[in-house]
Amino acid sequence: VQLVETGGGLVQAGGSLRLSCLASGVIFRLKTMNWYRQAPGKQRELVAMIDSSGNTNYANSVKGRFTISRDNAKNTVYLQMNSLKPEDTAVYYCKIDFLDYWGQGTQVTVSS
Repeated sequence: VQLVETGGGLVQAGGSLRLSCLASGVIFRLKTMNWYRQAPGKQRELVAMIDSSGNTNYANSVKGRFTISRDNAKNTVYLQMNSLKPEDTAVYYCKIDFLDYWGQGTQVTVSS
């Protein structure tokens, strides 16, 4: 199993970024996919999830600003992040539900 996250960067508050996570080694379309983030000095937290039917759920802190989606043909899950805030600064990771595999993460930095 391999997970590769891309799309992070430095953005000003109020800006947008789109993260991508390419998964391999699993039957992607059957899996629930999650986005987590970890800010310096804080525990890793679940940001968003999408199941195999396309149902989604979000942390309260990102609800209305972030959108998770998936493209099963490309084995890829996305996280569209709008109206970014400095407190969104973190390393973002994707994860397959019930499997303990992590990618290298992608750094998102939001300047005020």
